[in-house]
Amino acid sequence: MHAVILDADSLGHDIDLAPIEARVSRLDVHARTPPDRVVGRLAGAQVAIVNKVVLDASALAALPELRLICVLATGTNNIDMVEAERRGIEVRNVTAYGTASVAQHTLMLLLALAGRLPRYQRDVADGRWGESPFFCLMDHRTLQLDGKRLVIVGRGELGAGVGRLAEAFGMTVDYAARPGAEEDPRPTLARAAGDADAISLHCPLTPATRHLVDDALLSRVKPGALLVNCARGGIIDELAALAALRSGRLGGLAVDVLPEEPPRDGHPLIDALQEPLNLIVTPHNAWISPEARQRIVELTAENLEGPLRA
Repeated sequence: MHAVILDADSLGHDIDLAPIEARVSRLDVHARTPPDRVVGRLAGAQVAIVNKVVLDASALAALPELRLICVLATGTNNIDMVEAERRGIEVRNVTAYGTASVAQHTLMLLLALAGRLPRYQRDVADGRWGESPFFCLMDHRTLQLDGKRLVIVGRGELGAGVGRLAEAFGMTVDYAARPGAEEDPRPTLARAAGDADAISLHCPLTPATRHLVDDALLSRVKPGALLVNCARGGIIDELAALAALRSGRLGGLAVDVLPEEPPRDGHPLIDALQEPLNLIVTPHNAWISPEARQRIVELTAENLEGPLRA
């Protein structure tokens, strides 16, 4: 079986591809693949292995020998799934590879916001500690997580993983109802937000969750609440959240995702990092622990073992 990886660099240079190599007769590895090289590089291959490279209808039509697409991620929005089904091409993705990594990153953000780390780091860099009349700075009121309430949206593996870590810090953890699920008996985020000291998002981006956190919801949150988004850009209205942070309605805001990635044209949240705000933006790297990335390879190798459609 001839397989081709089109964007190996998306996994990093420290990842061992041996588990995949052991399951195919030939493996061609390309660091990156521009759109105009996709068909040429996949010509004659039975398996395409991609992370974010787009395989649209025209590409699939030009690859009559292709039988399987392995996606090095959970999302398959870069694949024309309808066309793949029509042509009998299976699509297999990977799930639950980064639970520990993303949960750890989420807690890092929550802890940093609670300790007002962005504000104090700026103060130290600006020399304010050296000017203090006594031994410490305490200009920015911190939040002790023990005994505080965390509301999580999404109780899949990631949300539950974050909940377990938060409970280890003494937090009370509640899960909001899944947006769009009318039968879910749990309170909606709109109802739960008023009592939350922190909110963490771990749900997919769908029509029901787009701008789930907007002006209306932010008007309901407890003053000084912390907001963390390690899910998908667009689940929060970033401009509304930034306004709430500037006004003091939010006590802290941290995001690992933006609506467009990479943000070639910038983003207001990135610009706002120059302001004295309790704000953190990380570059969609909650998932990137070496263990998580190697697990993607292992799961992809397992996907190569299953029988293909005749």
